[in-house]
Amino acid sequence: MLFTAVLFDLDGTLTDPKLGITRCIQYALSELGYKPPEADELHWCIGPPLKDSFSQLLKTLDGTVIEQAILLYRRRFATIGLFENSLYPQIPEIIKTIRFAGYKTFVATSKPYIYAMRIIEYFGLSLLFDGVSGSELNDIFGFLPIRSVLIGSALVCCVWGFYLALGPQYKFVIRN
Repeated sequence: MLFTAVLFDLDGTLTDPKLGITRCIQYALSELGYKPPEADELHWCIGPPLKDSFSQLLKTLDGTVIEQAILLYRRRFATIGLFENSLYPQIPEIIKTIRFAGYKTFVATSKPYIYAMRIIEYFGLSLLFDGVSGSELNDIFGFLPIRSVLIGSALVCCVWGFYLALGPQYKFVIRN
C-alpha cells in the first residue's frame, strides 16, 4: 500500500469557512479604524497565515499593528467566527468510506489546533478522525509521523513541515 492514512485539510476541504473568516477580518479592520473590504474581496485571505493577510490588508510590515489585528480577529473567531462555518455535503459519508477501506484519517490544517478541534467537535466529526494536526497560536506546526496522502488546497505549509520533520524517506501525494 502506497500510503496508510489520508490527511484532510479543514478549511475549503471539509468545511466552508468563508463567512466566519471574512467577518472576523472585517471586525479586526473595523476595530483598528479601517474600512474593511466586502467579504467577496477577502476570499484570498482564506488559507494563508493571518499575519501575511493582515500585512497586505493594512499595507504594513509593522509587527505590532499586525499582531493587534490578529488578536482582534481571534477575539471574535474564538467565540463566534469558528461557528460561522458549514460542513460540505457528504463529508461524513466520504470519511466513513475511506476508513472502511482500511485507511486512518487525520485533519492536517494550518489553523490553530485549538480552533480546529472545536470545529471538528462542533460538526460531530471527532470519531471519524484518528487525530488532528494544526498550528499553535504562534504558527508553529505539529506533524503526523505516518505515510499519508494529503487532500486539500492549503496544505503546502503542512507538506513542507512534514518533510522537514520526517525526512525525505516519506513521499507525499497532493490531490486537489
